[in-house]
Amino acid sequence: MFSENEIQKIRNQFPILKERIYSNPLIYMDNAATTQKPLKVIQATQNYYSTMNSNVHRGVHYLSHKATLYVENVRKKIQKFIHAKHSSEIIFTKGTTESINLVASSIDDFIKQGDEIIISCIEHHSNIVPWQVLCKKKGAILKIISIYENGLLKLTDFEFLISEKTKIVSISHISNVLGIINPVQDIIKKAHEYGALVLIDGAQVPSNLDLDVQNLNVDFYVFSAHKMYGPTGIGILYGKKKILEKLYPHQFGGGMIKNVSFDKTTYSDIPFKFESGTPNIEGIIVWGNAIDFVKEIGISNIQAYKKKLLIYAVKRLSSIDGIQLYGDDRDFSKKSGIISFNLYKLHCFDVGSILDRLGIAVRTGHLCAQPLMNFFKVSGMIRISFSVYNTFKEIDYLFESILKTKKILLK
Repeated sequence: MFSENEIQKIRNQFPILKERIYSNPLIYMDNAATTQKPLKVIQATQNYYSTMNSNVHRGVHYLSHKATLYVENVRKKIQKFIHAKHSSEIIFTKGTTESINLVASSIDDFIKQGDEIIISCIEHHSNIVPWQVLCKKKGAILKIISIYENGLLKLTDFEFLISEKTKIVSISHISNVLGIINPVQDIIKKAHEYGALVLIDGAQVPSNLDLDVQNLNVDFYVFSAHKMYGPTGIGILYGKKKILEKLYPHQFGGGMIKNVSFDKTTYSDIPFKFESGTPNIEGIIVWGNAIDFVKEIGISNIQAYKKKLLIYAVKRLSSIDGIQLYGDDRDFSKKSGIISFNLYKLHCFDVGSILDRLGIAVRTGHLCAQPLMNFFKVSGMIRISFSVYNTFKEIDYLFESILKTKKILLK
């Protein structure tokens, strides 16, 4: 585990952590929504616009060639980061949401009336709505895996639901609400026995778990840069080469064609046939620096440290009268650094607002997971989520602040 000095050195790389919120030091615990950015990422943005701003993949001049080289180097860096077999299996998108939509749109022609798609009740809206739309359009059936009260998936449900009619299973790797790490490898294996494709929503994964898409044998894997210390507006879709080559593009325009005539258009090979228009060049290049940051610290080190924070926070929060922790079965091997909770008789927005006045940034509301809120019979929750720059002292301050908030709201 990191020493206090090592954590302080990490914190010093994040300028925003020196900000004060209503005269209080910023304590940022909304990392499941987006992480803060280290200096090497912030400086890389300025460097891009200062030294290589140009369009890519289509110019012969020096700047275009330089920017193209950097973009493709990041594609290769991501390939190695997730242990993909080919760099062409990495498709740049706006983020996790667009990646899921890309798959749902591109497999349209392979879905027919009566086919089935399986998701779970813990999914983010971005992994629900695209499949609802596809099912409505094609007359397919959406089936839902339920969960136990502790938030774990009912795998017996999944085994009952899956059949030869199942065409795709789309499941989150880590719940953005409960922080539970789902048994995706078992799900992938079972789905493949029935000939179904599997998409894994890995939005919460890249800076939390070591990711090996070949070992998982997953068909599609999606995540964004901004939850792993990178910029917003950029993410990837990983797909197996043999599958991506069969899919149709979901958007059309410059950069994704080989030849265009008024009689016929032929598309580029992967990955470019899925990357129409000018990409987020800055975002891609800067993302490379965020990956370097994660690799320098080490994912296993980040994971171990966040696990310590999680265990300590659960212990402290559990001692508060009237607190309800969700997805809490104390099996920390199945949890990442996310805790969602409510306080008896207090609305989550009221609690979040007072914590904000005390300098603590948390997430409140339905957390883009309304079906899960309905399962727990609540309108919303309070979520705290850790990063490598959080500290045990911050958890102590959070604990004291929650006690103070209760007194204020219940007086």
